[in-house]
Amino acid sequence: MVRHFRDRVSPEAAGLPSGGHRRAAGLRREELAMLVGISVDYVTRLEQGRAANPSEQVVEALGRALRLSAAEREHLFHAAGLVPPGQGTVPAYITPSVHRMLDRLSGTPVAVSDASWTLLLANPLYTALMGERHGRDRNGAWRAFTGSHGRVRHTTQSRIALESAVVADLRAAVRRYPADQRLRQLVADLRATSDRFTELWDAGTVGHHEASRKTIDHPQVGPVTLDCDVLFVAGSDLRIMIYTAEPGSQDAERLELLAVLGTQTLVG
Repeated sequence: MVRHFRDRVSPEAAGLPSGGHRRAAGLRREELAMLVGISVDYVTRLEQGRAANPSEQVVEALGRALRLSAAEREHLFHAAGLVPPGQGTVPAYITPSVHRMLDRLSGTPVAVSDASWTLLLANPLYTALMGERHGRDRNGAWRAFTGSHGRVRHTTQSRIALESAVVADLRAAVRRYPADQRLRQLVADLRATSDRFTELWDAGTVGHHEASRKTIDHPQVGPVTLDCDVLFVAGSDLRIMIYTAEPGSQDAERLELLAVLGTQTLVG
């Protein structure tokens, strides 16, 4: 089943370069492994039915990488012996329409996160702009309160606004998804790690994300100042973060250069 789904997804649809001779139009095992964050050997065992008890996170990531419909995703969960995440847990399913939107915005840095601000999907230009994010650094709340802010330059005011908005978002998510153990563990770990988070959480701090301008200090093209907008997907509680440059500006030129450099990196 996984092999069938892999064969029908082109590398372009997954945001990957299609260069080189390919025996089939679909994704290679190596490409699927990279998108999901697992080994090639594990992909092989999944396709051959030899992988025992794949985790919910792996199955969810497979569903996103393979562009599965809601019915196909549900079938994949059942085939893995798992119950599809439902009411009470943070949704992580990305609809085909959101995938298509990212495909058409290839010249714009775009990322999709869930209600806990865990990064689910990013297009190549976003990754080139912000760098690869792994493990807990894929969660924006964790980055905001543990000092791993990445390449975004913050002022005191912007940092306070970000922290307040993140705390308010997590509190609202805990109310909406009371059965989500990963979300509760995230909050518990933040309280144990960050005095600042604990202070804002206990104080009942409120805030919300607003359109803003952010300067990203990129190691290759230098500082890039972009407008950042956060869009919310009705019915799925996803957050889409989009960065755009003013047309004709030096920042637009640097973003175009970064798109070229990022493509060269992927091909290399």
